[in-house]
Amino acid sequence: MTTRLSVASLALALAAAMPAMACAEHAAKAETAKPVQLAQAAMPAAGQSAATIHLAGPWSRATAPGAKVAGGFFTLSNKGGVADRLIGGSAEISNTVEVHEMAVIDGVMKMRALAKGLEVPAGGSVELKPGSFHIMFIDLKRQLKEGESFKGELGFEKAGKVQVESKGMPVGARTGATEHKH
Repeated sequence: MTTRLSVASLALALAAAMPAMACAEHAAKAETAKPVQLAQAAMPAAGQSAATIHLAGPWSRATAPGAKVAGGFFTLSNKGGVADRLIGGSAEISNTVEVHEMAVIDGVMKMRALAKGLEVPAGGSVELKPGSFHIMFIDLKRQLKEGESFKGELGFEKAGKVQVESKGMPVGARTGATEHKH
């Protein structure tokens, strides 16, 4: 018996499994990765400050013991009059933090680092969520457990550094909201 999956079904299945699947490229790098600190965004640029960038509901899924990667999700809002760009960050749980995108390209789900970061339009917002844009925590220092929080810092091209505290949600969580269970 042959089962056919639509691209959308496959994308949804892969997005749900993403935190448990370590990107082969990153898993290999994790063994030799050196700590990376964000240096490019040390000071806010003229006309933009960290106060213009707002984060709502930062969260990550709990990870399996020994996992080397995890995803970070939240909504970014830019209250300023100038577009800005999320270019990276740092976190107490990992040695490297990158801005990533998951997308279906030519019928294949692909994940890649965004070399130029992620634009946050002036007066607009961008949602980082499973199966789409997200933060990738690479070379985890420890297991992330449900209910615990961890601190980090996001770096923006114009606004500089923004402090963030993310909450660990259940392994299969689709949002950062606490889900009602029966």
